[in-house]
Amino acid sequence: MAVEINVSYLGGLGCRATHGPSGAVVETTPPKDNGGDGSKFSPTDLFATALGTCVVTIMAMVAERRGIDLRGIRVHVEKHMTSEPPRRIARLPVTITFDRRLSDDDVKALEAAAHGCPVHRSLHADIDSPITLVFPHA
Repeated sequence: MAVEINVSYLGGLGCRATHGPSGAVVETTPPKDNGGDGSKFSPTDLFATALGTCVVTIMAMVAERRGIDLRGIRVHVEKHMTSEPPRRIARLPVTITFDRRLSDDDVKALEAAAHGCPVHRSLHADIDSPITLVFPHA
């Protein structure tokens, strides 16, 4: 099933993307280091956001089946661009911080889910994208 995203150029390097099924809108501008004003998410910021939200969504699906409530976890994604041309995303480390300890079996299932998210699986092999799960100390 295809999902349509319609993009309109607004001028001033800004774009508006409309999600076909829901009508939700996202606007973008380039970051300051690439000629924009950095006032909104950049396209590559949305790429990093997609990774973080996909990881936690797929983990939550697995967690629900296992009776685990993931509310309270935090996902942090860092987007690192190349310093040499061509400009591209070089690194997207993801850190998932839990507010409580889980069993070893649950940790293994959630870690596998995180690495199995469709966005993570779609990343080019040249993008370094480690996923780290952090739990409170005992």
